[in-house]
Amino acid sequence: MVAAYSAATNNVTPRATKLLMEDNTSQNVLGTFIGAFLFSLVGIVALSTGLYGTQGRAILLVVTIGLIALIAATILRWIDYLARFGRLGETIDRVERATWGAMETQQAHPHLGGRPMEGRTFPEGAIAVFSDAIGYIQHVDVAALEEQAKQAGVQVYVTALPGAFADPSRPVALVMGSDNEDMRHAISSAFTVAADRTFEQDPRFGLCVLSEIASRALSPAVNDPGTAIDVIGRAVRLLANWSRFEASDTDPEVACPHVWVPSITADDMFDDVFAPIARDGSSLLEIQIRLQKAFVALLATDRAMFGDAARRHSVRALKWAQSGLTLEDDLRAIQTVSAQIGSVFAQKPSSA
Repeated sequence: MVAAYSAATNNVTPRATKLLMEDNTSQNVLGTFIGAFLFSLVGIVALSTGLYGTQGRAILLVVTIGLIALIAATILRWIDYLARFGRLGETIDRVERATWGAMETQQAHPHLGGRPMEGRTFPEGAIAVFSDAIGYIQHVDVAALEEQAKQAGVQVYVTALPGAFADPSRPVALVMGSDNEDMRHAISSAFTVAADRTFEQDPRFGLCVLSEIASRALSPAVNDPGTAIDVIGRAVRLLANWSRFEASDTDPEVACPHVWVPSITADDMFDDVFAPIARDGSSLLEIQIRLQKAFVALLATDRAMFGDAARRHSVRALKWAQSGLTLEDDLRAIQTVSAQIGSVFAQKPSSA
């Protein structure tokens, strides 16, 4: 397990190691081994003290045989599991599943249960609330914010979503209405701040980790563009699935009407996953072509959601390619794929 953690840190990214450490199979196997050790120790002590009679020894023998069979089966399962544990592809799969899990959480609780901020701006004259701690926001207890807002008769506007860095210069929320120190402290306490980001409420963190994996694969020391292409494909799949439930016609239930929560924008997600890959793969033709194809695919998936972001990042990636590639034929190939974005915009939107 230590070797797997080290391999994930060196070959993937240190941010993915947390997913390996939280693996239930590893913990169950270690628990089985430790339990078997304690059972054998207690059995030896009990036999040495003469605590068991003839019948007790027979029962102990049967249980010991069953325990040996359990350990043998666990070892065989463990050997098969370790063949994949900590490997690059397996770890990328875990990161993708964790990212999609965070997206599904967002789907189940749009805007964390609060009211959406779309089309609204933060009100002027609102009172800024700052976090007592400095670090990354891991969790926002919107229910606690709703309870406090209802009691005080105010409206709370969340300004920092999970994944944002809270510091003395950045408020985590704005309060419109009455003001007192106890209320500000209660609102600040609803934001869990720690040293690291987590996957649970933060889909953007998963996209950042995928981007880190691709950037490491594109480094001169690794030189593995295939992994970066794999990451681009996974990012397209995640964002396309995200757009499907974001475009759902069903109105989400607002459980906390006194709390306003902004949305995660397509621009933010594109910046998280595609911008570093375009920079680090500026001198690789296959990476630049795959990026342009990814933008075309996402634009075709949801023009309204991804249109502006896809065009902006397509232009930006093309500039990176122009700075990194020297052959005119390579640049023309990339420009040919990039031109497909204009053709997609020229098409009429589908009836769906």
